[in-house]
Amino acid sequence: MSKIQVKAGNVLIGNGAEVSIQSMLNTRADDIAGSVEQAKRLEKAGCQIIRAAVPDMDAVRLIPALKEAISIPVVAEIHFDYKLALEAVAAGVDKIRINPGNIGDDDRVRQVAHTCKAHNIPIRIGVNSGSLEKDILKKYGHPTAQALCDSALYHASLLEKFDFYDTVLSMKSSDVKTMVQAYEIAANSCDYPLHLGVTEAGTHNMALVKSSIGIGSLLLDGIGDTIRVSMTDDPVTEIKAGFDILKGAGI
Repeated sequence: MSKIQVKAGNVLIGNGAEVSIQSMLNTRADDIAGSVEQAKRLEKAGCQIIRAAVPDMDAVRLIPALKEAISIPVVAEIHFDYKLALEAVAAGVDKIRINPGNIGDDDRVRQVAHTCKAHNIPIRIGVNSGSLEKDILKKYGHPTAQALCDSALYHASLLEKFDFYDTVLSMKSSDVKTMVQAYEIAANSCDYPLHLGVTEAGTHNMALVKSSIGIGSLLLDGIGDTIRVSMTDDPVTEIKAGFDILKGAGI
């Protein structure tokens, strides 16, 4: 179990807090009305944290619209532009999903770390088999469990340089065994809360099976603080699956 606890809006993650269930909007970021409608359905279904892609400055407008419509935390998915992270925080987001190693030099990482710390905004670092750094990939030859964990801890270390520790880690793989091993290594290597999930899990049935095996086995071992069951379907189906997995694991 993680020793660090972070707070996204009204939801605690890690260090004994209840395991929370997340989902992600699959509407277009510029479809404010459609995104708000889907977010409301997700909240009604029991979703506890909602993530939304913020690909450009125009998409930042979605954050206050969501915050006004729902009462659960909103996470901004940022990829390479650190300015989007700063604007998302200014817009009232509850959590940022960004990989510090992808946004540029130390000064940019410092700005994001300091801004998030000043506003008590946690950061999720998310790595997967297709996002590994070239040097890590060269060291291990392919996306091994240790490679995934090394990558996540590398990104976390960039935030640690600026005294930022309100971090959540995820190490997703489409290979369930690799995913499970990566989280097991991470649980023994750091105190950060862990966001569990299987990426590119396939069809609805296969996604459910893979997620049940991967997420479920880790939860049974006391590993994992928040989960997302990734499906290519209506994201509301992810919430039911998440609750079923928690119930099946006796949580």
